[in-house]
Amino acid sequence: MDRLAHFRKHYDRAELDEASAASVPLRQFEDWLAEAIKAGLPEPTAMTLATVGPDGRPSTRVVLLKGCDARGLVFYSNYESRKGRELAGNPYAALQFHWVELERVARIEGRVGLTSDEESDAYYRSRPLDSRIGAWASPQSQVIASRVTLVTAAAKYGAKFHLDPPRPPHWGGFRLVPDRYEFWQGRRSRLHDRLRYTLQPDGAWLRERLAP
Repeated sequence: MDRLAHFRKHYDRAELDEASAASVPLRQFEDWLAEAIKAGLPEPTAMTLATVGPDGRPSTRVVLLKGCDARGLVFYSNYESRKGRELAGNPYAALQFHWVELERVARIEGRVGLTSDEESDAYYRSRPLDSRIGAWASPQSQVIASRVTLVTAAAKYGAKFHLDPPRPPHWGGFRLVPDRYEFWQGRRSRLHDRLRYTLQPDGAWLRERLAP
C-alpha cells in the first residue's frame, strides 16, 4: 500500500472567512447542515461520536443527528451500549461531521445529558415499527452467539407488543450541549480555513482563526 503516501486531493470548492461566517456557531452549523442536505449528500446528518471510557481509552462510532436547537444536539441510542456506559461515567464528548463532497468538517464538543422522557417517547413513537422492535431485541454492544439471536429476539418482542411497543427503559435520547465548535473548509495548498468558537463565562462566543 505504498501508493497511499502519494494519494492527494485538492481542495478549492469554497472559503470560510470571518466576514462571511456567522457570529454565533449554531447559526453557522445550521447553515452548513442545510447546504449539505440541499446538495443531496448521502447521510448529511451522520456524525462521529467520540467518548472516553474509564480506562482512558477513546472510542468512536457513527450516529445520526435527530435534533438541533439552542439546547444542543440530540441523538438516540441504547443507554446500556458502550457509548451509553462511557457517557454515564464521563459526560464529555465530541461530535464530527464530515461533508466530503463540500470539503467541510464541523467539530463540536460539550457535555452530554439525557433528553426528557417525553422527548424520548415522542421520537420513539415516530420510528418505523421494525426499528421500535429492534430497540427491544438488540442488547447493543454485548456479545451474542449469532444473528439468529437477534432475529429470534425480534420475533419474540414483535409477538409480545404487536403494533404498539412501548419505549424500552434502556433506550432514549442524549443531548450534547456545546461549549466549543470548529468549522474547517478545505483550501488550496493545504492552507485550510479553520474557525473556532469557544463559549465564554458570560455566555458570549469567542471566535478565533486557527492555523491549518
